[in-house]
Amino acid sequence: MQDAPGSPLETPLTSLPGVGPERASQLERLGLRTVEDLLLHRPRRYEDRRRLASLDELVKGEPAQVTGEIIAAGIKRFARGRKSVYEFILDTGSGRLHCRWWNMPFMESKFRTGDLMAVYGKVVSLRPPTIDHPDTETIESDDADEPGESSIHLNRIVPVHPLTEGLPPRWLRVLIWQAVTRLGDKVPEPHPDVALPDLPSRADAVRMLHFPEEMDDARLARERLAMDEFIDLQLNIQGRRKKLEARAAPLPCAGDNRLIKPFAAALAFELTDAQTEALREIRADMKDGAPMRRLLQGDVGSGKTVVAAIAALTAIESGYDVALMAPTEILAEQHFANFQRWFTPLGVPVHLRTGSRKTDRAMDQPDLPIASSQLSTLTIGTHALIEDGFEAGKLGLTIIDEQHKFGVGQRERLLRKGAYPHLLVMTATPIPRTLGLTVYGDLDISTIEHMPPGRGTVRTFVRAPDRLPKVWQFIRDKLAEGRQAYIVYPRVEETENTSLRAVTKEFKRIQAELAPHQVGLLHGRLSAEEKDAVMSGFRENSIQALLATTVIEVGVDVPNATVMLVENAEQFGLAQLHQLRGRIGRGGNESFCILVAETKTEEAKQRLAILEETNDGFRIAEFDLLQRGPGELTGRDQSGETSFKFGDLRKDGRLVARARQLVKEHLRQ
Repeated sequence: MQDAPGSPLETPLTSLPGVGPERASQLERLGLRTVEDLLLHRPRRYEDRRRLASLDELVKGEPAQVTGEIIAAGIKRFARGRKSVYEFILDTGSGRLHCRWWNMPFMESKFRTGDLMAVYGKVVSLRPPTIDHPDTETIESDDADEPGESSIHLNRIVPVHPLTEGLPPRWLRVLIWQAVTRLGDKVPEPHPDVALPDLPSRADAVRMLHFPEEMDDARLARERLAMDEFIDLQLNIQGRRKKLEARAAPLPCAGDNRLIKPFAAALAFELTDAQTEALREIRADMKDGAPMRRLLQGDVGSGKTVVAAIAALTAIESGYDVALMAPTEILAEQHFANFQRWFTPLGVPVHLRTGSRKTDRAMDQPDLPIASSQLSTLTIGTHALIEDGFEAGKLGLTIIDEQHKFGVGQRERLLRKGAYPHLLVMTATPIPRTLGLTVYGDLDISTIEHMPPGRGTVRTFVRAPDRLPKVWQFIRDKLAEGRQAYIVYPRVEETENTSLRAVTKEFKRIQAELAPHQVGLLHGRLSAEEKDAVMSGFRENSIQALLATTVIEVGVDVPNATVMLVENAEQFGLAQLHQLRGRIGRGGNESFCILVAETKTEEAKQRLAILEETNDGFRIAEFDLLQRGPGELTGRDQSGETSFKFGDLRKDGRLVARARQLVKEHLRQ
């Protein structure tokens, strides 16, 4: 809500009747400083207090509303324990209800015998029927704290707002009622040029949010206020991209297919329909003068790298250099090996730049024809690409792999190496649709939904630690058949006061467990040379089992590896486990992922059960969003501020899509 300076909504809450320094301090703990803050203080739930109950309908532990006449009242004081209890007895016509307030002797002055009362609260006992600390209303009286003609606490749908210590819910409800009745009609429309004909006005939404006449009013109010948040976000996202397109130099990269045709002919497989469609979208963007901003998402092993290779060749054919950034040295080395194998026969120079290694063209690519010196180059690297020492040349395309591992700021630093080149970001962590429209809303999205043919099936099993002896026997059997296995632990070394397994401590034990098969050790603290030696041994099958941390999460491709054992699997996120599982099933053989975990809670069981049920990364991502919410999945560095008061990315996909379309149409005008 954008208010002009001096707007009534900017009025401090201390200007409202009854808000002194103590109350103002309590409200500030809730983040409430102005009238606007108060009007947007979203109820955490609603209680339908419209129905009167008879005593024989009361259920222990459930709330109920009852009316009757006070026939007895008094206070009892205790020498020990609780100091006092005030109680009145209500004759309801169907029996007697006891209402009690513990350690609140001042309540004695609020009620008199003979008063007709309506009370609402949770039933704590049925013998006798008793409610502790109920909300109360004197029927047909004019309470001093009642600002309206009818009650706001009873006989209606009542909001239950978030509170803080010392702040009574009834008092806060009255304060909000005062703000709504006095200033609610001053609430402006934040986006008057964006029509929302099927939703209430913002002013009506604020009133319906706090004091709905029907439960559906509260739903409509939340949706309207959520739409305002989503429209704000989309204006920011799409406006930023529009400014970029306006200031960036035209960068047409149509290509001429002189490199792409021989590259495609040399592949040992044909592109899938999904890969072909993604390429069509990417090349159409690159042909256009405006800088491409596209996300290529696809499950583990779906063939994104080949698509990226053709996009790179398109830029190189057009006379531009290409940079590809990966989050780990292992993945960068993997890409370097693949692209060298693909591009060297085409005469395209490929360079590697990581924290521990920078290639020398004469040494690393002696077979390149002399004419290749005239060709544009592909440079592959890690974070080293965004350091000052790297000069990008005539950068036309930037590719970022596993882009969720990088922050927005890092992405922008690489783009500034060129004159805002085309950008292709890739992820094997499928993104739920609502996150795609918000967190990644400045990117167009291409999706490779189907796996290439010839991949082996992967079966997943969750096992308790006491099943490990059978698991080790299973792994020994598979190694004896000539297969290979990954064994993943969450830590490099054990720390005090933890039972989490660590690779360095377990190494000798697993060597003995799997003898005579060779076991290699891989983790992030090894030098680049040590990592290369271990990975080479595993690829060549001189090492049959690779004991590792999550350093193998991406960038490891050994088709003969068919077993993945993850210890302490409950410590990993679903996306991380799905990525680890993606290291197997890359050949044609059936593969097995075994997750050993202490599933002590129902949530932990459900999280791992979804991996047993499906290999579909998109379904897993949607489940993860529902379980953990967008904040944990994206992190603030990646997503910017994605917290909303009213919007919920877990369930508001329809609203997000609508907001995006409305803003797109608005910006075209």
